[in-house]
Amino acid sequence: MDLPQPRMTGHHVTADLASCLVDHPASTDPVALRALCLEAVRAAGLTAVGELFHVFPPPGGVTGVVLLAESHLAVHTWPERGVVTLDVYVCNVRVDNSAAALAVVDALIAAFAPQQVQRLHWERGAAGAAADGDNAPGQRLPAAARPAATPSVYASSKTE
Repeated sequence: MDLPQPRMTGHHVTADLASCLVDHPASTDPVALRALCLEAVRAAGLTAVGELFHVFPPPGGVTGVVLLAESHLAVHTWPERGVVTLDVYVCNVRVDNSAAALAVVDALIAAFAPQQVQRLHWERGAAGAAADGDNAPGQRLPAAARPAATPSVYASSKTE
């Protein structure tokens, strides 16, 4: 007897941070950004399997990527503008990693202490699932479908 294959879905969380702490070491130091990202991943219970961090010439923004067993984390800093962008995607085949993705984003937001945050969260991998009533890729999840643990994560624009 063939067992049904679990449907692949994922959750994609992005955040644009503005008016961040300009003197935060992770804004210009790839070693500091790496430590911050790996700790956020570890604390959320996700599994880092690779990473790459690159510093740009002065003013020295950093781009960092952590490859996860569950998918990825990408961070880009622009210290001259006080801006940081975050991108976390996790697959949810046998385990729902949505809360872990939100925890990573929340930890990084707390570290950079922005005055403004724009966050988006959407279901991915739902192509062909329209017959099941699922959201199309890129469509925001309805409020009732969002995890209750961190409802503020879904504000499309927020000033903190």
